[in-house]
Amino acid sequence: MTRKAVASEEGIAVGPYSHGIDAGQFVFLSGQSPIDPETGALVEGGITQQTRRCMDNLLAVLAEAGLSSDDVVKCNIYLTDMADFAEMNEAYAAYFSQPRPARTTVAVAGLPLEARVEIELVAAR
Repeated sequence: MTRKAVASEEGIAVGPYSHGIDAGQFVFLSGQSPIDPETGALVEGGITQQTRRCMDNLLAVLAEAGLSSDDVVKCNIYLTDMADFAEMNEAYAAYFSQPRPARTTVAVAGLPLEARVEIELVAAR
């Protein structure tokens, strides 16, 4: 199997990893935090704004691989507070048509840069 890195100026890496890896049939995107690519800082606002920024960052990386939200088959979402679940769902739902991707959402003790949400995804060709 060959690995090809996928990157976007809108995707932000806060560690030594690729924004995504194109593995042929599947493209695996690293978790994106709600970082504004213009400022390098967390977006201001609540969980809705943070969820949208995560998704916008992810879809920019996905576009570099020639794919869109219609190609996403699996998402993993990490929340620091499950009280944000319903509001995150509302923002997240706007990015996908039916049938929506499979998904797992878990609560975590913390995220880099004190983000409230991080999202990763897998897309298929």
